[in-house]
Amino acid sequence: MLYDQDFLNRLESGLRTALPVWGLSPSAQLRRLTISENATYLAEDGATRLILRVHRPHYHSEAEIRSELAWIAALHEAAVITTPRPIATSSGQVLTTFSDGQSERFAVAFEYMSGEEPDTSHDLVKWYGVLGGITARLHQHSRQWVRPENFARKLWCFETIIGPEAHWGDWRLALGLDAAGKATLERVVTLLAAQTKAYGQTPDRFGLIHCDMRAANLLVEGERLGVIDFDDCGMSWFVYDFAASVSFMEHEPFIPELMKAWLAGYRHVAPLADEHAQALPMFVMLRRLQLTAWIATHAETPTAQSMGEAYTHGTVALAARYLSETSP
Repeated sequence: MLYDQDFLNRLESGLRTALPVWGLSPSAQLRRLTISENATYLAEDGATRLILRVHRPHYHSEAEIRSELAWIAALHEAAVITTPRPIATSSGQVLTTFSDGQSERFAVAFEYMSGEEPDTSHDLVKWYGVLGGITARLHQHSRQWVRPENFARKLWCFETIIGPEAHWGDWRLALGLDAAGKATLERVVTLLAAQTKAYGQTPDRFGLIHCDMRAANLLVEGERLGVIDFDDCGMSWFVYDFAASVSFMEHEPFIPELMKAWLAGYRHVAPLADEHAQALPMFVMLRRLQLTAWIATHAETPTAQSMGEAYTHGTVALAARYLSETSP
């Protein structure tokens, strides 16, 4: 898919035809916020402000999107975390469709949540401590929640993260990957396959998680940390939520500090055995490879373009270090 101006214009024009289902004027102000798997927009019409998410075709099914929204509704009902509530259409539906001129698109509206992405100027270590507690509450809810009939979300395991059934493509297509780098990554993939198999997928460590609580999906305002974007939620290892939270910054020297803070925050809310804490570096390496594949197969996105070949080279360096530090 090419995100040229023609495409973006068609997408916005199609979305405008859907605005009345949320009580918005077709001429409401629309500002595109992000575009990657999905496109998100801020819609403003008088005093009304909504976040509109337009889904990428052929990624999530209707059942998967409805299941995500069902979990968010349940989290709201139980007051587990602070996250924007889905906004129903005038006919009471949480999901609508429109045509962009070439494809039929699913679209969802959410409450607007104020705040800014945490960064190093926001005391990142502090906020990862808060995030650890939020993650623990989320996992507690996940373990206890009785999912609705026909609940469907993607499975995120070794095979679907970087294995033969990878949802985000083959890491071997990584931008700028040379023969030496490929050999290093092949070695680390073999090791990760054995390690994740040994770690296992029993219910005490594997279940429904957010799977994308990276800084871009966190909103700080005062002492509140809000979580957005459950689009990748699915069945995976509970501690994979930490690995996902450090997406695109796995190489930074402050990651051990974030890990320590996250673990302390988590354990303040719920127990977490050392076995699971010790698995965090493994899952960070697994996530890094997954994102390396994502960049290669989503080269049209601004995120992928900003990372480029440098991210691949960083992945190879991290893999070499992981191999040297990890016992066979």
